[in-house]
Formats: sequence, C-alpha cells, structure tokens
Amino acid sequence: MTAGLKTIIYPVKDIARAKALFSALLQVEPYADAPYYVGFKDAGQDVGLDPNGHAKGLTGPVPYWHVDDIRGRLAALVDAGAEVVQDVQDVGNGRLIASLKDADGNLVGLLQDPPA
Repeated sequence: MTAGLKTIIYPVKDIARAKALFSALLQVEPYADAPYYVGFKDAGQDVGLDPNGHAKGLTGPVPYWHVDDIRGRLAALVDAGAEVVQDVQDVGNGRLIASLKDADGNLVGLLQDPPA
C-alpha cells in the first residue's frame, strides 16, 4: 500500500530560473534552497527542483509514491518488469528514494520517510 503521490521532482538545467518560475507559480518561498536542490511545499505537495536530475537519467518530472517499505516495493516492481534507474539512496535525514522505468519508459519514483 502507498500513501499516494505527494512529491514530484523536476530535473532542471538552470536552478535559478526554475526557482523563479516555481516561486511565481506556487506563490511560496522554498523550504529548502541549496545549489543541489530547491524544494517547495504547497497544497500538501512537495515540489523539488534537481539540477543534477538529467545526469541521474531523469528525462522529465518524476512523481514519487510514498511507501512504507521502499526495498520491498522496489523488488516487487522489478519482478513486475520495471527497470531500476536509481537504486535506494538516502538523501538526508533518513529519507530514502529510488526510481524505476516501466516498459514504456515512464519514470516512477519511490520515497520512504523515516519512522516518526
């Protein structure tokens, strides 16, 4: 079971321009603002800008499904025919992410937050 889609990450080439665009769109200031990641929270959604996303194989925005067992869900998706693009990685404070590609080339992200 998932907790739904709560996060979307955009690979960007110019983080300053992307930050300006999303600041204008969402009309909020970023909660995270670093050279390697800019994050916004709006209407229950987490919108992230990743200037290294293209180098990681991201070809467009990636929706992240929030799951309780990222490794188990990753294995289940691989068994169902998905291909791992990015294996499980801790991106800070115990938050784990991974991404896969389905048979049509669509990217699917998984995200597991640390226990509360």
